This record gives sequence, C-alpha cells and structure tokens, in this order.
Amino acid sequence: MAVPKRKTSKGKRNQRSANKGLKPISIAFDKDTGEAKLPHHMSLTDGFYNGKVVTKKFMKRTESED
Repeated sequence: MAVPKRKTSKGKRNQRSANKGLKPISIAFDKDTGEAKLPHHMSLTDGFYNGKVVTKKFMKRTESED
C-alpha cells in the first residue's frame, strides 16, 4: 500500500488544483439555420443534428403551458 513519505504542503496542494478554473464555452453555428449552439448537440429550432432529422417535431414551450 502506498503511503506518502511527507505531508503535502498547502502550496503544493493548491498548485495541483490551480488548473481547474473556469474555461470559456465553445460555440458552434448550425450550417443551415446559422443558429448558435453547443457542439455535438442538435439544433433547437428544427431538430437536426449532423444533417439528419433527430426529432420529427420539436415542441417549443409557450406561456400558456406554465
């Protein structure tokens, strides 16, 4: 069983977690509609992903359904 020889200092511990900060969100644009969307996600306006229909009818939520 591995046991550390010395206690990990606060500075060394903090250096290890220093690269876990916030990263900018990558945004892709749909080829057909020009809509901004997340990469590897379907288009929310027409239900297409990679040029193929994923959903036949994408329902948008209306104010009366609240």
